[in-house]
Amino acid sequence: MTTITTAADAATEAAIQVATQPSNTETILNQINGFVWGPPLLILLVGTGVYFTFRLSLLQFRYLPYALALVFKKDPNPKTGDVSSFSALCTALSATIGTGNIVGVATAIKLGGPGALFWMWMAALFGMVTKYAECLLAVKYRKIDANGQINGGPMHYLEAATGNKFLAKIFAFFAIGVAFFGIGTFAQVNAIVDSAHNVFHLPEIATAVILTTLVAIVTLGGIKSIARVASTVVPVMALGYVLTCTMLLIFNASAVPAALQNIISSAFTGHAAAGGFAGAGIMLAIQAGVARGVFSNESGLGSAPIAAAAAKTDSCVRQGLINMTGTFLDTIIICTMTGLALVVTGVWSGDAAGAGMTTQAFAAGLGSNWGPKLVSTGLIFFAFTTILGWNYYGERCAAYLFGTKAIFPYKLIFIGLIASGVFLQLNTIWILADIVNGLMAIPNLIGLLLLRKVVIAETQSYFEQRRRINVGTDLNSDMA
Repeated sequence: MTTITTAADAATEAAIQVATQPSNTETILNQINGFVWGPPLLILLVGTGVYFTFRLSLLQFRYLPYALALVFKKDPNPKTGDVSSFSALCTALSATIGTGNIVGVATAIKLGGPGALFWMWMAALFGMVTKYAECLLAVKYRKIDANGQINGGPMHYLEAATGNKFLAKIFAFFAIGVAFFGIGTFAQVNAIVDSAHNVFHLPEIATAVILTTLVAIVTLGGIKSIARVASTVVPVMALGYVLTCTMLLIFNASAVPAALQNIISSAFTGHAAAGGFAGAGIMLAIQAGVARGVFSNESGLGSAPIAAAAAKTDSCVRQGLINMTGTFLDTIIICTMTGLALVVTGVWSGDAAGAGMTTQAFAAGLGSNWGPKLVSTGLIFFAFTTILGWNYYGERCAAYLFGTKAIFPYKLIFIGLIASGVFLQLNTIWILADIVNGLMAIPNLIGLLLLRKVVIAETQSYFEQRRRINVGTDLNSDMA
């Protein structure tokens, strides 16, 4: 059986524990990472979602079917924007549906047991309304730059909320750091190169050259080019991965009920040591599930609003609802599929970790020949689209900080980092990326809470108008 070892394996393990005989730098960074992603930030992330959930009357539950329907409908009165609402959603999903859906779920369950998946669900359900709020604000406060392109996201609504650019610049700085040195480049490159080499036996340098060329072609074309690729690749790769997982679950259907019972019961009781699993209590399951869930769907981190702001729409609420579905698709659907595959096949309690664990699950469930190839193909496409999404996020932040003249130099640096990623040792860089990723969330969440009344007012106005239109339609029907 083929086992994949990716940079993301090292990343997620490094984010949770200090590696064997770590350097002093890694030890310090792990301590900082543990502080940044500790209970205060997790409480702030989930707490913001809980606040908006009840303040907006359970919006993510009541209007999810309506939001899903909007994904496939054109805005009847599109105004300012660069791409369609669907393309904006796919661009955001291109960055969130990534190695976290394969590696992050495996790491969460390896650390916290099957119950961690339940807490990923909880983080996602509350995170949906956080995603709604931040994408609503992104559209409301977006601006047009000197090149005539939309520039929106936390940078702009933070400026509106505080009256100055201090928090906005902090957010933009950390976002560029993540794009350059973390999620956007090195980890994804290494995941693609390792998967292509270990499973498909492609030379690492050749893969790096092809990848760099493809990234350059797409990203130099700007948001329309990125959105066009994302709108094609994201639905296909997501559907393909879900169908593959569904096949695995059908072949192991008899184990599914016990797996679901195990996930739910261990979420509230913890799980004893078993095989290669060291055992975990309830708090560890909660921390692992929430942290990895947020890392996967990025709700509250402030990344998706940058893509949402580019949508051609005249309604900030409408786009907020559309982007809210991204968290549902990312975590409730795709991460659940990965988690169930790990639990029904029993590999979660073995010695494998990260992508190796997921690969082992697919090999056990679908056969040692096809299983690893299918999961590796998914990992390659997930990582590639993550590169595209984060390239755009960093570009918009660079334009905010330094003006449109910085866009082309930013893209050249980004492409150069993609080309060099295959040669780098990534443990320290991944820990640093985790830290910067968490630091992005702090100013963004402050902005959401400061602008909470705007979110509430816009939401109430939209649905009140919708009710009036529906009543008018009903009256006209009756009169006819």
